[in-house]
Amino acid sequence: MKYLHTMIRARDLEETLDFYCDKLGLAEVRRYDSEAGRFTLVFLAAPDDVEHAEQRQSPLVEITWNWDTENYDGGRNFGHLAYAVDNIYDACQRMMDKGVVINRPPRDGHMAFVRSPDGISIELLQTGESLPPQEPWMSMENTGSW
Repeated sequence: MKYLHTMIRARDLEETLDFYCDKLGLAEVRRYDSEAGRFTLVFLAAPDDVEHAEQRQSPLVEITWNWDTENYDGGRNFGHLAYAVDNIYDACQRMMDKGVVINRPPRDGHMAFVRSPDGISIELLQTGESLPPQEPWMSMENTGSW
C-alpha cells in the first residue's frame, strides 16, 4: 500500500491554484480536463516531492473543480493538510506578504495554520528542531479558526 493523493474540491479554480501554488508554494504536476464529466483535475506536489510525484504519481494534492458552480461547506470536517517547511517564520512571512491570514501564528517556532480559499486548513511544521521564539510571531493572536 502507498499513499497517492488527497482530493479537495475547489469553488473557484484560479483562486484555489493562486493559493496553493503562488502563496503556499506547491507546483502543478499534471492536469486533466473532462468535457463529458464537466470537471478539471489539477495535481499538485510540494517542491521537494515534484520529481517523485511525476514518476510515481504520489504524493499529491488533487484539486477537483466541477465546472458547474457549487459552494462546498464543511472544510473543517476534512481536517487539514500538513507540510514541513525549512523556516516557519520565512514561510509565514512570505504568505502574509501575499495576503494570506495566519490563523495560528508560529509562536512556538514550530507550527502554524492557514486556510485555503475553500476553507481547508493547512498546517505548516518546522523541519527539525523548533526555531527560537521571536517577534512579531510570539505576540500574535490567533485569527479565526483552523
